[in-house]
Amino acid sequence: MNIQLNSKNALVGAATGGIGAGIATELAKCGANVTVMARNEEKLKNITASLPVVHAGQHHRYLVADFSDFSNFKTIINDYFREYEVDILVNNTNGPKPGKDSDLNTEDYQSAFDLLFKTVCETTHLAIPKMIKKGSGRIINVSSSSVKEPIANLALSNSIRSAVAAWAKTLSLEIAQHQITVNNILTGSFDTQRIESLINEEAGKTGKSVEEIKKAKEDKIPMKRLGKPEEYGQLVAFLASDYASYITGTSIPLDGGMSSTY
Repeated sequence: MNIQLNSKNALVGAATGGIGAGIATELAKCGANVTVMARNEEKLKNITASLPVVHAGQHHRYLVADFSDFSNFKTIINDYFREYEVDILVNNTNGPKPGKDSDLNTEDYQSAFDLLFKTVCETTHLAIPKMIKKGSGRIINVSSSSVKEPIANLALSNSIRSAVAAWAKTLSLEIAQHQITVNNILTGSFDTQRIESLINEEAGKTGKSVEEIKKAKEDKIPMKRLGKPEEYGQLVAFLASDYASYITGTSIPLDGGMSSTY
């Protein structure tokens, strides 16, 4: 199987590091023109310059946008879609703050909703009309294994990501006739700055060492290791390709076998 995404335009959110950067890199390796989107322009410049160029005419760009400021994000993303069209949309954002429900208030949930749901919904609604006109498109949502099994101390993420999954399934039914697919990836534990920050926070609260907590996480995973960002990118590249043209409305666990449901 040789995945070719030449002439395809991809937009990847939160792509300056971790899973987002892994996705952007793999899509570029397959020939796609990749726009990386995040809030830090310097990091965006660096990742854009590092993306592979595998054929003549392939080009990459970046878009500065802060997912946590929905009003400003809405203006920026609307301006982007007035000029560009996207064949592959990868909805990925930074995660909301951790915490138990008892530590949170309704404003925290509203902020998480704006971050995880409204940005995804706005971007997707802007991408769909041109996808319909072309008669094809790929919408891939970077989600979490918490959609199936809530994760302790992540009340905000557990709640809002489940809402995104239900919305995505609903949307997939409405636009499947246009040969546009919508799929979620349920992310397990990957070797990223996000997981590192969660481990550090847990260490600070429990008094356990970072190494001890990381080892405990790895031991719960049947493969006994954290995932690699490039492994994530490879699944996204497949879902973005013609090989996945009949896969839609799904939520695919990518967690080293950790999920106990099937």
